[in-house]
Amino acid sequence: MSTGLWRRISLVAAFVIAVGGVASALYSYAHTQALEQIAQRGRSDLALASDRLRAELQRYRELGIYLADHPLVTLPVFEQGLNELFVRSMDKTTALDVVLLDAEGHVVSNAIGEPPSDWSEVPFFQRAMDGALGSFHAYSPRFERRAFYYAAPVFGIDRSVQGVVVVVVDIERIERDWRGGVPVVFFTDDLGVVFVANREELLYLQRGTGKTSSSASYEALSLRPFLSYTVEQRGDLELWALDAGRYVPARSLHLVQEMPVIGMRAEALVDIAPAAKLASLQAAVVAAILLAFGALLFLATERRRTLTLVNQRLEERVAQRTAELERAQADLVQAGKLSALGKMSAGISHELNQPLMAVQSFAENAALYLERDRVPEARANLDRISDMAHRMGRIIKNLRAFARQEKEPVGRVDLTGVIRSALELSEARMEREGVSLVWSDRETPVLVRGGEVRLQQVVLNLISNALDAMVAQTFQCLSISVTREPGKVTLCIADTGPGIEAPEKIFDPFYSTKEVGASEGMGLGLSISYGLVQSFGGMIRGENAPEGGALFTVELQPWQEDSTS
Repeated sequence: MSTGLWRRISLVAAFVIAVGGVASALYSYAHTQALEQIAQRGRSDLALASDRLRAELQRYRELGIYLADHPLVTLPVFEQGLNELFVRSMDKTTALDVVLLDAEGHVVSNAIGEPPSDWSEVPFFQRAMDGALGSFHAYSPRFERRAFYYAAPVFGIDRSVQGVVVVVVDIERIERDWRGGVPVVFFTDDLGVVFVANREELLYLQRGTGKTSSSASYEALSLRPFLSYTVEQRGDLELWALDAGRYVPARSLHLVQEMPVIGMRAEALVDIAPAAKLASLQAAVVAAILLAFGALLFLATERRRTLTLVNQRLEERVAQRTAELERAQADLVQAGKLSALGKMSAGISHELNQPLMAVQSFAENAALYLERDRVPEARANLDRISDMAHRMGRIIKNLRAFARQEKEPVGRVDLTGVIRSALELSEARMEREGVSLVWSDRETPVLVRGGEVRLQQVVLNLISNALDAMVAQTFQCLSISVTREPGKVTLCIADTGPGIEAPEKIFDPFYSTKEVGASEGMGLGLSISYGLVQSFGGMIRGENAPEGGALFTVELQPWQEDSTS
């Protein structure tokens, strides 16, 4: 596995782990916030259920107090219509029974059925006889249901307690309207027994055993142990995990509210599954967004890396192709030089043979003059030989300079010297073909940016093309001019030939107006010249002169002392 691939895999793994950490932290925070909201709603629901139970029982408490003060309730005298009063009160309030007891705990009157005859040992009767309001709850075998008892003392004229009015409340009727509601609510007494609940399966469950109470009795029942649960404390919130059937949530928030008025404790089990779902959803959404953003970032990075690699490979290929093109261009330039040398060979051969023959003749004459002691004549012949040698040396020097492959960078070049060297190489042909030359400023140096050999090839190629174009012309004239302007130097070469047939194509490779297979070349000279001039930062163009013939213009950058190659 490559280092780059391993690094990318490590970055992806680190990002996924970081996203997991963020999602976990967000889940914890969101879960806590959701639990707080659930707790607020649960406390409100528990308070509402507690108030409802308290209000229901309060009605019966007030009924007991009202009946205890009623004019018909007098002891020890039994008033007519008392039973009818109790029946009406029971019907209106849906109480199970209304009972009047004397001071001994015996039944004086009641609304329905036959109640126990002796209530003297019941705690709520004893409390009422002490002048206070008594309350009690238990399972009633008589009614076969849970009942709540309120006992109100009946005072005589001397303010002594003469008896007790007992109102028996039907707890199951109170539960009927809110059984199965949400959340789970149940009420436990001081014995730890669930006496009221909106889930029937929770009734008669008891926390602990062996307790006694003055406000409750379960002698007629077999109580069951309370639910098995585990507690997790989350701040000030108490979370229960339990298994109490399908109607009690397995994970719940346990809430408590004391109800001292009725001697009970209200408790609620609020389902916390929505909090977990909401927190999971929020964490999943954030994780999905982060992963999507990470995926896009990864794809963008991979695309950028791929583009970088492709660009790098492309640059390498471009550099390779550029080097190959440069080598090919150098080969073409050299081929162009050799082609030009081939075309000039006849004239150059004549140019060299003529001085050589003259040298031979002058040498023989000088020898004869020395034999005859004619020293002045011999000296003159030797001077002529020296001139001829210098002339041949210049021709050979120009040929060698023209033929070599220039590798020097662009630098300072004397354009006048370049033109002079090119004309020396073409001088023999021009004399042979009777071409007249018009060129001013032959001795004035003009410094430009370029390569000496490459620039000489351009000038020689333009002169050679002009001579080729004038071969069939009666009047043959080659005009060369150099002008200097701010920022550029312009070289113009004009001929008296037939002109250019297609000026827009003359610099295309292999384009030529000469016959196919002709010895003059393959149409690469002007294309090579175009590339060479551009390499100097210049420009070359060809057009037809207004007075006839072709006009080639070469614009070059003037040399400045602070120029860099």
